[in-house]
Amino acid sequence: MASVQVAMARRLSLRSLGAWRTVRRFSSSSVPSREPLLFTPGPLTVSGPVKQAMLVDYGSRDKLFLDAVLEVREGLLQVAGVSKEKGYECVLMQGSGTAAVEAMLGTAVPKDGKVLLVINGAYGHRQTAICKYAGIPYETLVFEDSEPITVDRVRQTLRASRCSHVSLVHHETTAGVINPLEELVKMMKAEFPDLKVLVDSMSGFGAYELDMTWGIDFAVSSANKCIEGVPGFAYVLCATDALKQTQGNARSLTMDIFDQWANMESTGQFRYTPPTHAILAFKQALVEFHAEGGMDARKARYRANYEVLAREMQKMGFEFYVPEACRSYCICTFKTPEHPKFHFQTFYNLLAEQGFVIYPGKLSKGNSFRIGPVAWGSLFASLAPLTETS
Repeated sequence: MASVQVAMARRLSLRSLGAWRTVRRFSSSSVPSREPLLFTPGPLTVSGPVKQAMLVDYGSRDKLFLDAVLEVREGLLQVAGVSKEKGYECVLMQGSGTAAVEAMLGTAVPKDGKVLLVINGAYGHRQTAICKYAGIPYETLVFEDSEPITVDRVRQTLRASRCSHVSLVHHETTAGVINPLEELVKMMKAEFPDLKVLVDSMSGFGAYELDMTWGIDFAVSSANKCIEGVPGFAYVLCATDALKQTQGNARSLTMDIFDQWANMESTGQFRYTPPTHAILAFKQALVEFHAEGGMDARKARYRANYEVLAREMQKMGFEFYVPEACRSYCICTFKTPEHPKFHFQTFYNLLAEQGFVIYPGKLSKGNSFRIGPVAWGSLFASLAPLTETS
C-alpha cells in the first residue's frame, strides 16, 4: 500500500510542475478555476495522497490512530537523527507552531529561571510577547532582520548575563535568514554547559540540518512546513533528561509539554482531542519525505527552486532584501519596487487569479513580499507578462 501511495505522490509532484487540475469554486459562478499553488512560508501545497489520507475518520482511542501517532513520533526523531534509545523524545502538541513555541518556553523555563531571547526577526520578537504574557523572566539580544545571529555577540551577552536558558530561531522566515545553528549551539554548550538551549526550527526542520546531539535541549517545528503536511499540530523534539526536569514548570494546562509526554507514554493518547486528520496526513507526508530521499533530497529540490527564483526575479529587476551569504533557500524576501507603475496588490491579485499565492512581507523597514519553496519553475511563464504590464 505504501509503495502505491509513494508512486501516486511522485506522479502528482511531476504533474504539479507543468499542469493544473481544474476545480470548481464553491460559489454561484460556473467558471472553473485552477487549484492554487502556495508560494508562502507555510502552509505549503501538499500532494494528493496527503490530502487523501485525511478522508478516513479515526477515533482518538482507536488502535489504528494510536499506531499512527507512535509512527509519527518515531519518524520525527528519525528525521532528527536520534531516537528514544539514544535519550530523546518527540511530543506532539495540538495547535499552531506558535502554540508549540509558547509551550516550549512556558514548560522549559522554570519559575526561578531566565531566558535570553536572541532575535533577528518577527518570530523572535513574538517570543518576547509570549514571555510577557506568561510572566517568564527574559532578556533580549536583537539583531537586524536582514542579518544572521553571530556567535561572538551571543557569547559576550551570555558572559554578562545570568540566564539559565537561551532561545533562538533557526530559520527566521521574517526575511528569510538562516542562522548558524550548529556553531551557536556548540559554542554555548562548550562555554556554558548548564545552559538549556531552545530552538524554534519552524521552517527549517526537514530542509536544514538540525542535530539534537549538538546540544539542543528542545526544538519545535510544525506539521505544515518542510515535511509538507497540513496545519493542525506542532511537535517538540527534546532530550529526555531535559524534559524530565520540566515537571511542574508549565504556566498553562493545555501547553504543558511534560504532562502531554507523560500521558502519551502511559496511554499512547493525547490528553485532549487530537487533530486526527492532520496526524494521518503527516504520516503520509513522512512516507513521501523518505521516498524522495529524505532531507538531502528535499534540500536539493528547494535549493534548485531557489536558484530558478533568484535568476529570474533578478533578471526582471527585483531586488533581494537579504544578502546572499545568509539568505535562505526556503523563503525569499524581495523589496517592493519603487516604480510608480508597480502596485503590490495588483501584482498579488493578478498572480492569485492564475493560481499563484505569494505572501506580503513582515518587515518593519520598508515594503516587501515573500516567495516560498514550491514549484517556482511554473511561475515565470506567467510572471514575465505581468511585470511588463504592471
